[in-house]
Amino acid sequence: MIDALGNPQSLLVLGGSSDIATATARRLVQARTRRVVLAGRPSTRLDAAAQLLRGAGADLVEVVPFDAEVTDTHGAVVDQAFAGGDIDVVLLAFGVLGEQAAQERDPSLAVRTAMVNYVGAVSVGLHVGARLRSQGHGVLVVLSSVAGERARRTNFVYGSTKAGLDAFSQGLGDALQGSGARVLVVRPGFVRTKMTAGRKEAPMTTTAEAVAVAITEGIRSGRHTVWVPARLQQVMALMRHLPRGLFRRLAR
Repeated sequence: MIDALGNPQSLLVLGGSSDIATATARRLVQARTRRVVLAGRPSTRLDAAAQLLRGAGADLVEVVPFDAEVTDTHGAVVDQAFAGGDIDVVLLAFGVLGEQAAQERDPSLAVRTAMVNYVGAVSVGLHVGARLRSQGHGVLVVLSSVAGERARRTNFVYGSTKAGLDAFSQGLGDALQGSGARVLVVRPGFVRTKMTAGRKEAPMTTTAEAVAVAITEGIRSGRHTVWVPARLQQVMALMRHLPRGLFRRLAR
């Protein structure tokens, strides 16, 4: 259970080797989280993340194979994670960026981005939501993106998947209202990680550690949405209402 100070005792990470997931899990473990389940594709990065969390003080770190695209396995993965006891926080941290130009040349690449970022998230998110409702407590933290606020010409496939994910997550949060469980939507801007290495940074670029801080504070405060950095909320409120012609020129 989450204690009186807002610190969770257990954590399930879906996308366990991502930089943001690792930074968030480390912060939670350094506070009071004792059990961590890392679900992701088997890799040296996933193993390294598990070892880092053990070194940070976690009593138990479990590694579970998980593939966002293989949706018929999601129920079993969630069941396995919850078999060890209640889960206080579930962090949905998987996703792919993709290359817009390549996706336009080969629509199958766009379909894969949609399968991972949206379809996979809907599938596992519903399984997690049912579990949290059943246990009567817990937080599902969903990594969305400001890219979903208004799709840009240069990344509209990725942006559209995040727009769908954001809408789904808000709806799931409303469906869980009154159950004791809730959803926290996280909307970072450009984050400096391995996934974005080599890409041109955007204004107000942030770091995985800054996102982790925002997530942990959002869990403790009971919020339903956090922006990273926070001032992006005002920026995107303006961008959403710009005339389309002006937005096209600014959002290249």
